[in-house]
Amino acid sequence: MITLSAYVIVAIVLFGIGTIGVLISRNLIILFMSVELMLNAANLTLIAFSRAMNVLDGHVFVFLVLTIAAAEAAVGLAMVITLFRNRETINIDRYDLLKW
Repeated sequence: MITLSAYVIVAIVLFGIGTIGVLISRNLIILFMSVELMLNAANLTLIAFSRAMNVLDGHVFVFLVLTIAAAEAAVGLAMVITLFRNRETINIDRYDLLKW
């Protein structure tokens, strides 16, 4: 049987990879994938602790987080497509629309 600490260690590693991806990446698609990886790491932690304590509250929160992640992915992808059509690039450094 896999212990709780193993799940937490995997979640920490996944969250760290996602954080590094968000901080380093200049590609919008990679950025959104890194955010999704961080959300999945949080989901893994919620499920692990929920199962360890024999309560179903963590499972409910995971469904909420998955719903928010799906909405974020749909809206984010629509924004990426719109920005790509206007600027023909997905490099974050090229988007200076809000600068004075």
